[in-house]
Amino acid sequence: MPTEQLEIETKYDVDESTHLPALHELPGVASVAQPVELGLEAVYYDTPELDLAANKVTLRRRTGGEDDGWHVKFPKSSGARLEVQHPLGRSVRSVPIAVVRTVRVHVRDNTLVPVVTLQTRRVVHRLLDANGDVLAELADDHVTATTGDGEPGSWREWEVELVGGDRDLLEAADGVLRSAGAKPAAGPSKLARALGDRVPAGDGWELPAKPRTADVFRAYAAAQVQAIRQRDPEVRRDVPEAIHKFRVATRRLRSALATYRPVIDREVGDEIRAELKWLAGELGVARDAEVQREHFAAEVAEQPAELVMGRVAGRIDDHLRGVYKEGRAGALAALESERYFRLLDTLEELVADPPLTGVNRKAAKQLPELLDHDWRRMRKAVRRAQAAESTEEQDHELHEVRKGAKRLRYAGEAAVPVLGDEAETLAARAEEVQEVLGDFQDSVVSRELLRELAVQTHLDGGNAFTFGRLHALAEARGKASAAAFFELWPSLKF
Repeated sequence: MPTEQLEIETKYDVDESTHLPALHELPGVASVAQPVELGLEAVYYDTPELDLAANKVTLRRRTGGEDDGWHVKFPKSSGARLEVQHPLGRSVRSVPIAVVRTVRVHVRDNTLVPVVTLQTRRVVHRLLDANGDVLAELADDHVTATTGDGEPGSWREWEVELVGGDRDLLEAADGVLRSAGAKPAAGPSKLARALGDRVPAGDGWELPAKPRTADVFRAYAAAQVQAIRQRDPEVRRDVPEAIHKFRVATRRLRSALATYRPVIDREVGDEIRAELKWLAGELGVARDAEVQREHFAAEVAEQPAELVMGRVAGRIDDHLRGVYKEGRAGALAALESERYFRLLDTLEELVADPPLTGVNRKAAKQLPELLDHDWRRMRKAVRRAQAAESTEEQDHELHEVRKGAKRLRYAGEAAVPVLGDEAETLAARAEEVQEVLGDFQDSVVSRELLRELAVQTHLDGGNAFTFGRLHALAEARGKASAAAFFELWPSLKF
């Protein structure tokens, strides 16, 4: 099974003649263990275009140390990196499929090939506290890097990695090591140093001081595409909330493509929206089951014991657990599909070169018009809900109101860099509508499931009373939510 750890370290370039300073004098360090010498080999894999390196992700096969295996490192905030380790296995020349999947969002269906081989003579110095626990490790590395047919390059570096210590120890070590002659490393990793200027430059585009509307769209879309890149590996590793955050990114981007139709070619945008809807749907089965499991576990637990007839909580949980398992399998299959890979390609093209129409004006002038359009669209849905002649019709229109509020909220958030507080206030009020109607939509979904389970329980010869009770409670909650919305609506100022 793969393991994960958060790697917090600092790297330094040092000359061959530089002597290691007295590390036991660092705060909190009681002693330094006897040094351990290791001979390491790391083969780094990437696409021929170096897509992993361009996204600051590394994939290597390491042997010769205490952590032999396949290592994948992802960038995290504050200079930390998440390292996912897979067992070494038998594969030597090709990357195991389980490892490939962790970086699919970057490599897609491209081939992974060896790009750099590092031979490292490492001397490890472990910094211990008074109890003998390891606070940090300082690795004194002599590195030889081989890339393709080029001449090998060699250098020496120090690497300080926290184990049980805190960042104060890193800061203290920084001063001591610099005083000894160390300099901050020229690159973020050995791989980056070995590749040098071969690594593709990142997108340095920034929102102009006086943007046009398409610039605002591009900045917002870029943020969502980056969120998709970040969440994809988390979904595959089953990180909590990862599916939810992934879906939110797809929804925000899909919503933006609708809001910015006057600026972005509609035919192109609608094709992308259709693919994003497909992807969100593939992810949604597992996520919805996950949310419902939590809801019903709490709901059944709140019922008086004498009104819970039969194995109600277990039956609901069994059903939703199965739905989640099947939904997660479907989501992972979608993330391994060519359709998904081509969508990722399309999203990168969308951000790099948006398909513009001829009505791209100054954002400060045009954005209020786009927000007003989304606001009017939501208001029309409210009026249809108010005029509905049946419960089914009103349920449908209130769902449309919630979707309209979500679109207005996202549009407001995207406009904040230009319109400031005005857009932020609009987004907050739209979110309020969305949240008020959240219980309503949850009740609709809950009632559908409860009716299905009640029928099945009856057919199996069981007692469906409690399912009916839960259905009635969900219906009452939905009506209360709808009533609360209609009472709140006149007081909301947009």
